[in-house]
Amino acid sequence: MRITIYTRNDCVQCHATKRAMESRGFTFDMVNIDHDPAAADALRAQGFRSLPVVFAGDESWSGFRPDMINRLRVEATAARA
Repeated sequence: MRITIYTRNDCVQCHATKRAMESRGFTFDMVNIDHDPAAADALRAQGFRSLPVVFAGDESWSGFRPDMINRLRVEATAARA
């Protein structure tokens, strides 16, 4: 499953999401919208208004969501079984 996290500099929730993903062994791509303003425009066009925004397979959400990260962990474990 491909995971992409959209972040910005000095975003506490973004850092928490990154740490939670790393602690669960996920690999992911990060896009910093401070360096890629077109990405920020694309997220707004999709209705996202807060960061981080996470795209993981068919799932997407914004904000620090440990419940969603844990759900990804369960799905990844089930896919390996």
